[in-house]
Amino acid sequence: MLSRLRSAYGWFRAFRRTRPFWGGVWLVAGGWTVLKFSLSSLQLIVSTGFGGVAGYLVGGGMILCGLVPMALPAQRYTFGLIGVVLAVVSLVVSNLGGFLLGMTLGVLGGSMMVGWGAKRPRRRAAVEVEG
Repeated sequence: MLSRLRSAYGWFRAFRRTRPFWGGVWLVAGGWTVLKFSLSSLQLIVSTGFGGVAGYLVGGGMILCGLVPMALPAQRYTFGLIGVVLAVVSLVVSNLGGFLLGMTLGVLGGSMMVGWGAKRPRRRAAVEVEG
């Protein structure tokens, strides 16, 4: 049981190091916050039209932009930038971007995703002896 737990942790650690994990987590958290503060009754959403649906689209788009680079790390620039744009748009379309919390988390996560780089293996220090 303990060896299974260690191998699962080793897999998760390798997964986390080879993908923009924390940027995706923050972007998903921001999208969830925007989505949560956009929740209202279905009758109200239908009667308000696009204004009611926009919060759901922006929050869902932010969640999607946070999850896609987990599967495809090479697409981190595209989805990171789209996630930042959606987070800023959420300020207008969804209760001040989830009362500024969702927007802040989304901008933070998207920028972390754009700035992420794959972890390189450590190089051993080469000791050169000059004679």
